[in-house]
Amino acid sequence: MKNYNTTRLAIVLTFAVIAVVYFLVKVVFKKKSITTKFITRTAVFAAISIILYIVPGLKFRLPFFPSFLEVHLDEIPLLIAGFAYGPWSAIFALLIKTIVKLPMTSTMCVGELADFIYSLFFIIPAAIIYKKKRNFKGVFIGLAVGTVFQILAASFITTFLILDFYMAVMHLPEAAIMGMVRAAGINIPNLRWPFLYAVGLPFNAFKDAIVIAATLLLYKRVHKLVEKVTM
Repeated sequence: MKNYNTTRLAIVLTFAVIAVVYFLVKVVFKKKSITTKFITRTAVFAAISIILYIVPGLKFRLPFFPSFLEVHLDEIPLLIAGFAYGPWSAIFALLIKTIVKLPMTSTMCVGELADFIYSLFFIIPAAIIYKKKRNFKGVFIGLAVGTVFQILAASFITTFLILDFYMAVMHLPEAAIMGMVRAAGINIPNLRWPFLYAVGLPFNAFKDAIVIAATLLLYKRVHKLVEKVTM
């Protein structure tokens, strides 16, 4: 019942946020270059991203990593939107996803803020590079650059900023975090540099590899389906 209510709330918020974005873009700022079709298709990818982000069964953990690190696949539709319709489509979709998730946060918005920053480092370089070089080589280079950017950004920010935020807002002692890390079979002396190279870097590398593989497999099919639906 709780999951049903959460999903219903997410659907309502999604339409509300999309309506606000549409109003701001078309009425307030009068961006005629941004078409209704562009906003509609961006909204579809945002909705898919929201579903992948909030539905518990679509998230999973990787073995040999702490239980507080989860893989969620919401970046796949964001990357596809960026490749198909440009960086702004991916950014708008990411913004909508993040705003919709905020009222349902269980981390006092710390997790949502972190995910927003990490995704920006991933999708923007990939979308910009592909926009300039629209072929398989552009996809490969874009994903490679975006992956490097995100792995470094996510690993460093998590290690030296987000963990401290979590411990502060969730009132968790460092010993509790260390306990979860050691429960995964990772023996490190502290949550700083050892956490970075033993947990942060390898986890983000594995996670990005999964997202990239799924994006390459689904890109053409999802892109064509969305264009048919929103014609």
